Amino acid sequence: MVLVTWAADKARFFVLTKRNEDLFSIRAWNPHGEAVQEVVPGEPVADVFARVIADGMPVPRDRAVLGWVTNRAVTAILTVHGGYPAGASARVPEIQVMPMADTTALDWPPFASNPLADGGFWDHVDRGDIVDLACLLARCPGQAFRAACPQGHGYARAAYVVVKANLAAEEYWLPAGVYADHWMLREGIPAPRARHLLALPGTVDLAAM
Repeated sequence: MVLVTWAADKARFFVLTKRNEDLFSIRAWNPHGEAVQEVVPGEPVADVFARVIADGMPVPRDRAVLGWVTNRAVTAILTVHGGYPAGASARVPEIQVMPMADTTALDWPPFASNPLADGGFWDHVDRGDIVDLACLLARCPGQAFRAACPQGHGYARAAYVVVKANLAAEEYWLPAGVYADHWMLREGIPAPRARHLLALPGTVDLAAM
């Protein structure tokens, strides 16, 4: 499990791992020589790790695909990226928010610029504002795809999601359309046509995520 804490507007990420029934370990995401702390029932834990365990917010699992629901319709897709393994890069876990193109900010999640910052992410999940799209997408292979951002836009890690047809779940539905990174939409960058995105190399069927 990945946990995030905030101090002085700076995020720190930690990895909590279950070793066996009674043994856990916790370490910083990018440890830089910091020791791994074992967590054993009844044994003391260093203050920094104790605060993380008590107050840290869990980060959704790597490669999760979530939806922001407004009036039963998904108006933005959220994809979770776990970052690179510790020590390989400074990149940390992140959530990319991709509203449907041609929608307004009123339909977007209020936390679009930093989903993990205010600690309220799981409150939205509890209220049904955020739903896990995994089951819906798994039932509909060949209908929703993630496409890399075409070169030249200056958003190296950005991506699009193309939904080819309206997809209905019991409590919400996912409209057909192109979903784009919210920063690109804020800057007025038009989303490419769906057929152009689907033809790009590396396009991935979200049913297999």
